[in-house]
Amino acid sequence: MGSIRVIIAKPGLDGHDRGAKVVARALRDAGVEVIYTGLHQTPEQIVAAALQEDADAIGLSILSGAHMTQFGRVLELLREQNAADITVFGGGIIPDADIAELQAMGVARIFTPGASTHEIVDWVRSELGAKAETRAG
Repeated sequence: MGSIRVIIAKPGLDGHDRGAKVVARALRDAGVEVIYTGLHQTPEQIVAAALQEDADAIGLSILSGAHMTQFGRVLELLREQNAADITVFGGGIIPDADIAELQAMGVARIFTPGASTHEIVDWVRSELGAKAETRAG
């Protein structure tokens, strides 16, 4: 089975990465290949990493309130690079009204602070498992 490859990134100036690290560890423990890019990444750096690593998905953790801008820019860059097939999901403190708007923009899923790592792992497996299989040939 081809392993699922996910970039976990913290865009912008938000300095709190505990949640991102917990999610990265849970995905790794579940057999997902995780590339954690660390803090203060620009959307350009995140998309470049996803292309370089042949990632199936990008998971953004945003607590700073800049989610509309950050997700929007990542989606825009993926389209510019003809890489819109890379799934974008995320988590953080994001109001319900914004979640609906982000999903309309093309974000596959938003996990709010109450989400369990089990829920995130299950979603990643069901959403990306077939994609990883296809890439593996």
